[in-house]
Amino acid sequence: MVVVLAIIGLIVGISFPAISAGLDSVRMVSATNSVAAFLNNAVTRAQRRQEAVEVVIAPQEGLLTLYTNGTGAPRELKLPEGIFVEAVLPETTEGPQTLRHIMFLPGGAVPGIGIQLANHRDGRRLVKLDPMTGFPRVESVTTK
Repeated sequence: MVVVLAIIGLIVGISFPAISAGLDSVRMVSATNSVAAFLNNAVTRAQRRQEAVEVVIAPQEGLLTLYTNGTGAPRELKLPEGIFVEAVLPETTEGPQTLRHIMFLPGGAVPGIGIQLANHRDGRRLVKLDPMTGFPRVESVTTK
């Protein structure tokens, strides 16, 4: 019985890092897809509903908030545990962790912004808004 428990403990100990890395990868993919959908919602609201839309990105809190002139409460997207906003592109002189305000105007050009997400395992993904089409694109970022 002790041998069986030791073997089970060994198997669990060996497989734990792989399972943990897999869960982190799933969280990263889910978070980038959520950010892409959130930005797509902002672009769609500005273009189809003809409303000015402001997206506020708070990197310290891992929070994106969408404000409109229309009815309803602001919409929020909280990043999952272990995922954080590493940078909002283009960078400003104020630093990467400052509050950023992005405006989407009806009939206006879509701002060419990017939100780089990271996790504690050095996984990075970039959600970029294409200024020509207005569609978000997700890219993997390699570390140097």
